[in-house]
Amino acid sequence: MAILRSVIRGVGAHLPKRIVTNDDLAKIVDTSDAWIRERSGILQRHIADEKELTSELGAAAAKQALIRAGIDPIDIDLVVCATSTPDRTFPATAVKIQSMLGVTKGAAFDIQAVCSGFVFALATADNFLKAGQSKRALVIGAETFSRILDWSDRSTCVLFGDGAGAVVLEAQPQRGGREDRGIISTLIRSDGRFEELLYVDGGPGSTKTVGHLRMNGREVFRHAVQKISGVIEETLVETGYAADEIDLFIPHQANKRILDGIAKKLNVAPEKIVMTLDRHGNTSAASIPLALNDAFEAHRVKEGSLILMEAMGGGFTWGAVLARW
Repeated sequence: MAILRSVIRGVGAHLPKRIVTNDDLAKIVDTSDAWIRERSGILQRHIADEKELTSELGAAAAKQALIRAGIDPIDIDLVVCATSTPDRTFPATAVKIQSMLGVTKGAAFDIQAVCSGFVFALATADNFLKAGQSKRALVIGAETFSRILDWSDRSTCVLFGDGAGAVVLEAQPQRGGREDRGIISTLIRSDGRFEELLYVDGGPGSTKTVGHLRMNGREVFRHAVQKISGVIEETLVETGYAADEIDLFIPHQANKRILDGIAKKLNVAPEKIVMTLDRHGNTSAASIPLALNDAFEAHRVKEGSLILMEAMGGGFTWGAVLARW
């Protein structure tokens, strides 16, 4: 019996030209290349220029995804942008991107789930497509996290970077079997009891300021390994796949020690994990589509590849998406 699935037709990415190395950061904050490498695995990150907007990064990534998909912007009827660093309080950054691309049909809106944003955005778009309310969607993760960093706090400012990634989804009939292409499963979770472990200390409704990112790194690490491993295991049980059947694990790029911890807990071979953390840093909602694009350009993902994307972010929010390319 045929069912509708959201098939990934194209992927794209965009990074700011400016690269900031660990040695560059050591000139402005009490840190060192060795200290950052040891604690995070990060070597460098891309930082947007002052006039470079989140919407511009997202639109550039989306354009590349559309070109690779061979789909005209006028055929897109849903734009979902995951971001915690919008151009403005309102309207949504997705609406700006919609206009920049020349998309005139359907709806455009933002999703705010911090580092889990792209997973939440995929889950949302997938449900619109499966319900028949949209036919083709642009799902974007775009961030300029450099704008909300406290550059005097060495425990946080060294971890993050800017960038954007995007995918084009298209509703296509599939047979409903194990070899179906497209998104097979999405699981999203949140628990607001842990808000104070990872947050920004500002906002229009509280301080009337943008604020800066604050994080309890030790506690975030502990929850990340536990919650991400749990949602991956739940996804595998729900879909009937075994961990060794997954061709590529494409995780949120937060910290190499978190990635190593999850891999060890789930017994995942290191060569199956896509890692861009060393070059990009933590780009929040942009990290998964940036890593997916990296895997695509390196020919690591091919038609039929079974990929698992997962993330955890402030809130806490966390989730996973299983898809066949």
